[in-house]
Amino acid sequence: MTVHLRDVVSFLDTTLEADRFKDWGPNGLQIEGAPEIDTVVTGVSANLALLERAVELGADLVVVHHGLIWGGGIERITGPTRQRLKLLLANDVSLAAYHLPLDKHARLGNNTGLADALGLGLARDSFGDVRGVALGLSGAWSAPVTRDEAIGRIAAGVCAGQPPRFVFPYGPEVVRKVGLCSGAASDLLEAAAGAGCDLFLTGELAERAGDLARELQITLVAAGHYATEVFGARRVADELRQRFPSLTVQFVPVPNPI
Repeated sequence: MTVHLRDVVSFLDTTLEADRFKDWGPNGLQIEGAPEIDTVVTGVSANLALLERAVELGADLVVVHHGLIWGGGIERITGPTRQRLKLLLANDVSLAAYHLPLDKHARLGNNTGLADALGLGLARDSFGDVRGVALGLSGAWSAPVTRDEAIGRIAAGVCAGQPPRFVFPYGPEVVRKVGLCSGAASDLLEAAAGAGCDLFLTGELAERAGDLARELQITLVAAGHYATEVFGARRVADELRQRFPSLTVQFVPVPNPI
């Protein structure tokens, strides 16, 4: 039994509150394909590898965190952009993207998934303004842990057991409060320190972040942009299976070390 594309996109737009955010690109349907769908693939980024896998799986709709349209839109249809669009249009596959909405959502979002992966308690607070929305999330474990233990929990919960890519251990040796924000959110470091966090976790760092961590006396950990943003796409897949049981829905990993 097929499902109307507009029903699935409308459900995601409403659930993720897409209209609430002033984002760097359009949230929701970016490329329109067939009006009826039966297979959905979710993933982190709309790169060629993900789109090729989606076509192999017979997807009618791809839902991602990082879409194809940013800033002022698509200026030229050349190179990789041409390849990606050609693959989608030739196979009548739709593409929907949710950027800040999929970071922020209290149940499906990347930041909630990241906090759950670390085992942080459910008493969590928001901090750090990003275009009018407090995007960061802070929380604590049931008891304080050493800085090394905190970094070990990040390795186990986010980095598949490997050490995080970058650690600037300038905060207290005992971690009582953790701040986090997925992706490239090191500019929330000062807000995390202001919120009383001993450690701030994000994915990807700006060059200035290490010096700022030292000056703020907070531990800064970068676990990888992709690694901190798989949670939303996985949870969206689960949500679509529950809401539209006739759909075949699959999260497709395309790992990226950055």
